[in-house]
Amino acid sequence: MFEIKEKFYLNGEPFQIISGAIHYFRTVPEYWRDRLEKLVNIGCNTVETYIPWNFHEPNEGEFLWDGMHDVCRFIETANELGLYMIVRPSPYICAEWEFGGLPAWLLKDRNMRLRCSYKPYLEAVRRYYEVLIPKIAAYQIDRGRNIILVQIENEYGYYGNDAAYLEFLRDTMREFGITVPFVTSDGPWSKPGFKSGMVEGALPTGNFGSAAEWQFGQMKKFMGDDKPMMCMEFWNGWFDAWGEEHHTTEPEKAAAELDELLKMGSINFYMFEGGTNFGFMSGRNSGNKTADVTSYDYDAPLTEDGRITEKYRLCKEIISKYRDFEEISLTTEIRRKAYGEIFCVGKADLFSVLERISESALSAYPLTMEDIGQNYGYILYRLKIKDTELVNEIRLENAADRIQCYHNGEYLYTAYAENIHEKFEPQKKQSGGVIDLLCENIGRENFGTGLENQRKGIMGSVKINDHRYFGYEIFPLPLDENQLDRIDFSSGYQANVPAFYKFEFDVQELCDTFLDTDGFGKGCAFINGFNLGRFWEIGPQKRLYIPAPHLKKGKNTLILFETEGKAAERINLYDEAFLG
Repeated sequence: MFEIKEKFYLNGEPFQIISGAIHYFRTVPEYWRDRLEKLVNIGCNTVETYIPWNFHEPNEGEFLWDGMHDVCRFIETANELGLYMIVRPSPYICAEWEFGGLPAWLLKDRNMRLRCSYKPYLEAVRRYYEVLIPKIAAYQIDRGRNIILVQIENEYGYYGNDAAYLEFLRDTMREFGITVPFVTSDGPWSKPGFKSGMVEGALPTGNFGSAAEWQFGQMKKFMGDDKPMMCMEFWNGWFDAWGEEHHTTEPEKAAAELDELLKMGSINFYMFEGGTNFGFMSGRNSGNKTADVTSYDYDAPLTEDGRITEKYRLCKEIISKYRDFEEISLTTEIRRKAYGEIFCVGKADLFSVLERISESALSAYPLTMEDIGQNYGYILYRLKIKDTELVNEIRLENAADRIQCYHNGEYLYTAYAENIHEKFEPQKKQSGGVIDLLCENIGRENFGTGLENQRKGIMGSVKINDHRYFGYEIFPLPLDENQLDRIDFSSGYQANVPAFYKFEFDVQELCDTFLDTDGFGKGCAFINGFNLGRFWEIGPQKRLYIPAPHLKKGKNTLILFETEGKAAERINLYDEAFLG
């Protein structure tokens, strides 16, 4: 039995929550037990995780619950190790995760209003909860398992003040079986925001990385002195965006802040282990034109690939002051290896394979990714130019996020974020032929009030010589396994345009490794059909993590899709990450 009074109580005894965040969706299932065992050994008694809606219902009515999606297995593993659990389910999680965990298909409704009492949105949430909530309800502590707290929404005070929406989430979760206490979480320094995120029947908690005494003091102004204090997100590190520096927090500083926190209340490390934004699931923070990197290392006590750091060791010393705990043996053997150079064995440019790998849609006007049922990746718009028309200028109206323009296969320009609407005048002017516009979804915003403006591709129009052009052939490029399997590497290769590159290498010993994409510009990488994530030469991330479970004994196939026309004949696999 878990209760919230003036303190937290577990089975009638005062209980201090010392928790760490591990996102099952950012770590391969084969390593869940390893990360959880290391959480036990740092001294934590609880584990916390988000549950991203878009990870489990990628298309409306299509649910995924196996492999990396098996959240129940993750909860069971934590329970086996004696860890209590805090679950923070969708609909919205932020987490620097694509669209804050919201599924992209919501935006197919051009009238969609998110995170409020818009009836179609609430109906979609309810259908999802009807499937999700009974699964996690079975693991609550009052049913003999380990879930002690469930969160309602996430940092809602930053977004809005629709109290009826929060009440709907609370009541719907109760209806489908949640009986343990509820919590909310918001930034204490935002007075209107903290209050707007509160809802009756849920304990407010704070998200912050320092100044615990002041932060808890701010919270008490709204909560009073008769409730336990908890930092739901103790930011002991930070995330990275492309083109920026690698963010770190000194281990000594993190340990000192942890000590101050534990003197006054309960905590949850955000993050204990960050993990990896595999696939196209890196988010994008409002105002950031480049989006977040593939690694979610977060400078956490455990690295992206699960290594123990100095921060881990110092925080463990602090925790040992507040509770007695026994270490357990680590049961997962994890090895790392530098496999060395591997060589390119096949090349095919995008234009040569386009019609083979993608079935086009015809439309008089541009359709967005969401309009055609595509969530992630790239989308290409093709316009046939009249033979009598000389292309003097091109302008895009209402488009996102990053668009590369080609005329008859020759590169013209790249439009990106702040200049995507500006007029472009080709130096070499041509008549007729085709104009191709390759649009990349670099990641939907995961934070802020612009969530409803995250449709991808071209929403407005393309203007040629100052008038709108009509008649589009639209090629979806989600780059899923089906599309990768259809690439014919003998179909042709033209340099300096987007292209696919195939590498093969033999493995006899399965080990973690890191792919260095030096020599390539920007794109994404796939190992044996699995999307490892994005790479970009501007850094700070220079290598992509390949967990051993995604390799196989014998021949392994690595495919790179590169969009800048930059390529190398060989790449390297190292045994260390490179951030910064």
